[in-house]
Amino acid sequence: MRLFGRKNDDEGADPGERVAGFWRWWQEARPELDAALASGESGKPAELLDPAVAAVHPDLVWELAPGRNAAHALVVTAAGDAELRPLAHRWARAAPPADLLWEFHPSRQASALPGELTLDAGGVAFGLDKLVLGLRVPRGALRVDVSAYHPVFGELDEQTRMEATLLALDRLLGEDDVARWVGEITPATAAPIDAVPAVHLPAVVADVAADYDTGQWVTLEGRTAGGAPLVAAARYPLRPVDHPLLDQHVAVTLPYREKDGGGLPQGGSLAALQAFEERLDERLRALGDEAVLAAHLSAERRRVMHVYATPESGAAPALKELAATWEEGKARVDVTADPAWSAVAAFLA
Repeated sequence: MRLFGRKNDDEGADPGERVAGFWRWWQEARPELDAALASGESGKPAELLDPAVAAVHPDLVWELAPGRNAAHALVVTAAGDAELRPLAHRWARAAPPADLLWEFHPSRQASALPGELTLDAGGVAFGLDKLVLGLRVPRGALRVDVSAYHPVFGELDEQTRMEATLLALDRLLGEDDVARWVGEITPATAAPIDAVPAVHLPAVVADVAADYDTGQWVTLEGRTAGGAPLVAAARYPLRPVDHPLLDQHVAVTLPYREKDGGGLPQGGSLAALQAFEERLDERLRALGDEAVLAAHLSAERRRVMHVYATPESGAAPALKELAATWEEGKARVDVTADPAWSAVAAFLA
C-alpha cells in the first residue's frame, strides 16, 4: 500500500475552481484509470493522479484503497494538516455519487480487518498483527495517549517510526477519529508495559467516546497579558475535525458599560450580553451545520464571541447586521480565514 504526493507551483486559482477542475478531469480520465486498474498497470494510477491532485493543492496526499461499498476508494487527504482539511472535505463533497467501482473520501478510513494488513514504512513491511500499544487515558481527558511498538521499529529512524505509527493508527481508527480521540503518540523501540494488541484500540476509544456529550461547555478563568481577570466559556471538547468545512472565523467584539472591579460584566451589561448571545444562537441555528459558536471570553470591558462558519453560509453578514444592534458601544466584527481554528487554539481539546 503506497502513498503518493507531489509538489506543484500552480496554486493561483480559486480553491473551488481547482476542485471543480479536478472533477472535470476525473470524468475524462476515469476510463483510462479504470482500464489500468483492471489490467494491473501498477504505475499508471500515479502517472494519472499525481498531477491532478497536485493541481488541487501540492500538499494534499492521495491513495487508492479497497472501498467499503465499491471496488476502489480514492482518498485525498490533508494527512493531518489542519490548514488543508477543509479543502480535502470540499473535494469530497464535490465528488460524483459513489458507484460499484468508486467511492471517495477526504481522510483515510479505518480498515474492517486491520489485523490482516501489511503496511510499508520506509521500504520495510510491517504487519499490524504484531503491532502492540501502551494505552493511557489521562484523568479528565477525552483522549487516549498511545505508545506504539513493532519489532521492525528498531530498524527505522525516528521520523519513519512516527510515520509508520500514524499510518497504522489511521488504519485502526480512521484518520478523523485519530484526530478526535488520540492524544500524545510515542513510537517505541521496546514494548510498553501492559501493552495490548493494536486491534483493541477501537474498543478503548469507544469507551472514552461514550462519555462524550456534544452539549457540554466548560468555563475557564485566567488573566490577560496585562494581568486583568478573564472569564471564558468554550464548547468541550472543541475540535476543528468535527466541523471540517467551517474555516471562516467571525469574531464579534462587544464593549460593555457595567463592570466589576476587575473589568468583567455585571448588572445590566451582563443581562444585555446574555440576550445578545441568545439572538446570535438563533441566527446560527438557522444556518444548521454551516456555523457554530465555538467560544466567548470577557475581559477589560469587552466580550469577544468566536464563531466559525462556511464562507457560503452568509454567517458573516448576518452577524454584522446583528452586531449593529448593540447599544453599549461600537461593536466590531472581524472576518478571517482560519481553517486550523488558531484563534481559539487555547480552547482546543
